[in-house]
Amino acid sequence: MNSMNDTGVAGPASGQTSHTHRLRGLAGTGFIATLAAMVATTLAAALAQVVGVDFEVPDGGETIPLSGFAVVTGFFSVVGIVIAVALLRWSARPAERFVWTAVTLTAISLVPSLLSGANTATTTALLGLHLVAAAVMIPTLARSLRTRTD
Repeated sequence: MNSMNDTGVAGPASGQTSHTHRLRGLAGTGFIATLAAMVATTLAAALAQVVGVDFEVPDGGETIPLSGFAVVTGFFSVVGIVIAVALLRWSARPAERFVWTAVTLTAISLVPSLLSGANTATTTALLGLHLVAAAVMIPTLARSLRTRTD
C-alpha cells in the first residue's frame, strides 16, 4: 500500500512505515522475552542453590552470583534479538534461519560449562540454565518472525 504525497503521486512511505513497524514489533517482543528469560534463569538458579548447587567455578574459585545469571542472559538475549532483526531485514526465510542459528549458538554455548571443571551438580545446572533461556527466547523470536513475514 502506498501513501499519497502532496502532489497526489503514490510513494513508498507506507512500505517504509510497515517495514519499520515490523522491526520495532520484533524488537519489542524480543525485549519482553528477554525480561522473561532473565527472570526464568535467575529463578531456576535460585532454586538450584536451594537444593545445594554452589555454582562455584574452579578457574577463579568464585561463586557465580544470581545477578550474574540475569546479566549474562540479558546480554545474550539481546544478541539474539539483533540476529533476528538482521534476518528479518535481509533474509527471505528469517524464522527458519533464526532457529538454525540460535540452536547452533545454544549448542556452542554449552561447551564452556562442560569444560569449566565445575562439579557435576554445577555443570548440570549451568547446562540447564542455558536451555531455559533458549526455551524462552528461540520459540518467541521464531514465532514473532513468522508472524511478521506471513
